[in-house]
Amino acid sequence: MKIIGIIPTRWGSTRFPGKCIAPIAGKPMIQRVVERARQAKRLHSLIVATDDARIAEVVENLQLPDVQIVMTRSDHPTGTDRIAEAVDSIHADAYINIQGDEPFIAPALIDQLAYSLEDPQWQMATAITTITNESEINDPSVVKALFNDNGAALYFSRAAIPFLREAQTTFPENTYWRHIGIYGYRRDFLQQLVQTPPCLLEEAEKLEQLRALHIGGRIHMIQTNDFGISVDTPDDLIQAEKIIQERNLS
Repeated sequence: MKIIGIIPTRWGSTRFPGKCIAPIAGKPMIQRVVERARQAKRLHSLIVATDDARIAEVVENLQLPDVQIVMTRSDHPTGTDRIAEAVDSIHADAYINIQGDEPFIAPALIDQLAYSLEDPQWQMATAITTITNESEINDPSVVKALFNDNGAALYFSRAAIPFLREAQTTFPENTYWRHIGIYGYRRDFLQQLVQTPPCLLEEAEKLEQLRALHIGGRIHMIQTNDFGISVDTPDDLIQAEKIIQERNLS
């Protein structure tokens, strides 16, 4: 099965424009993402899908034969739409959406998503981790997820789900799960997804994965504790540099 990793990047981040080429301990962030993704064993190759020549130039300068640059439009509403444009003429059986602002993405997690997509019962795959900080339960920036015993997604929400009707004296373990923004798609389902208009729940929650559930997609939820951090602000960049120093990463 041919699976390609796609790193969608854009210049126009609202909170941190140009963040994907911001230096982290001497390397542009996109370089760190590419280096981590290349360590995954189940990817055939990598594509960086971007709308900006400055990002493309940084990736070109890496001179990596298995990393292709695809220029995309700048008006895509979601990273999924950017991916769909990028792979329109690049055939594979499935694609892994690797966020361009996660410099510590775990190669093993990428491989887990790829492995899930080799099972024909799944149209998509994504990742979750248990919430251990009680303050995150009611934080709308932390997306919560529900899934069944087979690991199939049931719902995603910015609200506290499940709602605990009876008061708890202790924080219940393995009750709340945080969604991690990495996705895998089978090619045919990706095409169906971007051709479908946003549904009511997606527009209410501002979560595009709800569209996948709305059209009947089966999403495999992979449990992990190795997911790094997302760099959304200059303060996050400082935190990322601290992590590199603490872990003695190059």
